[in-house]
Amino acid sequence: MSSLATLGRPSGPNWLVLRLHRPALLVWAVMVLGGIALLLWLGGPLTDASADAWDRYNACVDSGCPYDQDAITTYKSVALYSACLVALAPLAIAAWAGGSLFGREMEDGTAQLAWTQSVRPAHWLAAKLALPAALVVVGLTPLALLHRRAWSAGQHRVDTLKPWTDTLTYNAGGTVPVAIALFALAFGAVAALRLGRTLGALGLTVVTTFGVWAAATLLRPHLWPTVTRVSGLGADSIPGTSGAESLGHGIITSGGARLTGDSACYLPGFQEDPACVRKLEQLHATGYFADIHPVSHFWPLQLVETGIILALTAVMTYTAFRLLAQKAAA
Repeated sequence: MSSLATLGRPSGPNWLVLRLHRPALLVWAVMVLGGIALLLWLGGPLTDASADAWDRYNACVDSGCPYDQDAITTYKSVALYSACLVALAPLAIAAWAGGSLFGREMEDGTAQLAWTQSVRPAHWLAAKLALPAALVVVGLTPLALLHRRAWSAGQHRVDTLKPWTDTLTYNAGGTVPVAIALFALAFGAVAALRLGRTLGALGLTVVTTFGVWAAATLLRPHLWPTVTRVSGLGADSIPGTSGAESLGHGIITSGGARLTGDSACYLPGFQEDPACVRKLEQLHATGYFADIHPVSHFWPLQLVETGIILALTAVMTYTAFRLLAQKAAA
């Protein structure tokens, strides 16, 4: 009877990962399902209510016009919380990967015990990486896409909507948060195999994941060619730059040179200032320019950044298997 029960019971590294980390799995499921519900509310009824409140507020000609202020403040709060939930999820995954998923087993010796019994080291690591990676992709992808959908629903409708270039907003949408989360899993294995201590691996994984997140944010404007917009000297603004990320601006001279500077004279809207008029005449300025990333660059930037982070993830995965082979052979 005992042998029959054993045959009917799920076994193997994948099942072991699920059994040992059921609390984390439950927390992840609650976070994903709760986040989906929150983002559907944000991108639907809450956006409509906030947009209607802003329409009433903007149409008001005196201070006594009624509008739903609660809808505006609720939208602002929920948008912030949901962006934090998705954008910062990779850091939580990093802490779990470095600590509980890999670090604790290396420190307690349970991983080494498994290697000496029925589980080959490479099979152990593959299961430890593959199953959590699948759960991360399945859970975080809909959250990121729903966040992007909710942001798009509020575009040009909600006055407090964060620009797409906002750090949290950008990192909560598209494919980047998924890529960073996968990097966190792979680096968690590297840190645990290298250090062999739970707290050390946890701390190193979180710090490194945050470092990759920050470095990608700094490099992001340079991952895709910018678009240049120009205007004449008489314009109050440069057409096509609204809602865009500006990487540089200045004036164009009669000789075709582009000059930049911190002076307000290098921006449209100051043509009536006598000092600016004299300065522009001395420089032989003929117009203004701005190098920008328009909102249409969101997906190209996301995909290029995702590719770079996934390449780093592949390197970390390879490093983890190399470290494992060395440790198993020792």
